[in-house]
Amino acid sequence: MAESSAAPVSVGRETRRRSAPPAAERSEQQETDAFGRRSVELSAFYQGKIETVPKVPVRSLRDFALWYTPGVAEVSRRIRASPDLSFDLTGRWNTVAIVTDGSRVLGLGDIGPRAALPVMEGKALLFKFLGGVDAIPIPIQVGSPDRFIATVEAMAPAFGGINLEDIASPKCFGILEELQKRLEIPVWHDDQLGTAAATVAGLLNALELTGRSMRELRTVLLGAGAANLVTARLLITLGHDPHRLALVDQRGILHAEREDMDELMLHNPWKYRLALRTNGAGRTGDLASALVGADVLLAASTPRPDTVRSEHVRSMARDPIVFALANPVPEIWPDVARSAGAAVVATGRSDFPNQVNNSLVFPAVFRGVLDARARSIPDEVVLAAAKELARGAARKGLSAHHLLPTMEEPEVFPEIAAAVADTSVRLGLARRRLSHDEFLERAKAMMARSGRLVRALARARLTPAMPRAPARPRPRPR
Repeated sequence: MAESSAAPVSVGRETRRRSAPPAAERSEQQETDAFGRRSVELSAFYQGKIETVPKVPVRSLRDFALWYTPGVAEVSRRIRASPDLSFDLTGRWNTVAIVTDGSRVLGLGDIGPRAALPVMEGKALLFKFLGGVDAIPIPIQVGSPDRFIATVEAMAPAFGGINLEDIASPKCFGILEELQKRLEIPVWHDDQLGTAAATVAGLLNALELTGRSMRELRTVLLGAGAANLVTARLLITLGHDPHRLALVDQRGILHAEREDMDELMLHNPWKYRLALRTNGAGRTGDLASALVGADVLLAASTPRPDTVRSEHVRSMARDPIVFALANPVPEIWPDVARSAGAAVVATGRSDFPNQVNNSLVFPAVFRGVLDARARSIPDEVVLAAAKELARGAARKGLSAHHLLPTMEEPEVFPEIAAAVADTSVRLGLARRRLSHDEFLERAKAMMARSGRLVRALARARLTPAMPRAPARPRPRPR
């Protein structure tokens, strides 16, 4: 999910002593712990979430002469003569690498590539089940961004796209930009582009619900990591006045006169450039100062429910929009935000209304760019995905509790894939040029096939049934 930055402590306020967590928070934590225990049990049982399955018939030993030697030599000769034939004569057209160095995994931080593997396997499962995309998890042990870039560049001939995942900020920006320059296949960093696209989609519909215009908004982004820096860039592209946009990080409001600007210029030029462009009013101070009169809060920050407080929301404009996207715990509980006056509230969790999560974006985006055999994924393609995601919810009907589609509305995702493929064609990035309807039907077929495959394997008992959870001892009454 989003790269987070902690919120600054309010200036001049005493640090409050934390009391015992409320019952609702204890219940959520207990449920999270139970999911963790069960996940360990099932991981030991299945020993991995994905496997390689042959997709060609093998009727006898003679068939191996077709799939391997001697027949395969002619396939190789054809590809050597025309390298783009690798998209026609191999599975490259539908295969993505999920690459990480494990330097910033979920809320776990720098846990390294081995510990990141279970997360990457889960990502590969989502790619296949939701998008029909064959994805291979590849955590790599590298010591520098240059080695990371060189490693991915070396493996690129095997893939139709690269999904970068869970890489610490700010190095993730440089890695993405350099790989996008070097490779002629789409390179995507989901913590940047996927989360930003979902956030923009949700915001577009929230503006519709509250009768606001992008050009008149005053927006505060809490957290200045991977997701929010890209979200800010996309909002400006959509017409948001950069002077009416402010970012808040661990040191407070980002502005051109802040004392760490020289450091940012050297080590985080992406953040530095936004500091020069945003916060036209020259506000300084903490989150509380930034939020006074703001229409929108987009938080991708500290996973703690008092990072944003009810008084912060009450200080905002009437009927404010509050996105609290930290996982596993949002920066403010949704009912607290609504009680403080928020008209629309979203989180990154599926157990609350309005989940804003990159899983709504990346399977369909890759379905689209792979079907078009696109060479890259510029911001125009990202915005096409965001707008189509927003339209998907609007077609069913917008409300304060239905801001974006959920995973139970799968009809939306082929539409996103087709919009992405169309945009790739329009921008001249596609190796394959089909009509919208052809892209749409292809996406529907590929996405539906994965579900049928999972069900067929289960019926044939080739996928072992999930074992029952062991009974947990009940606590003794006191």
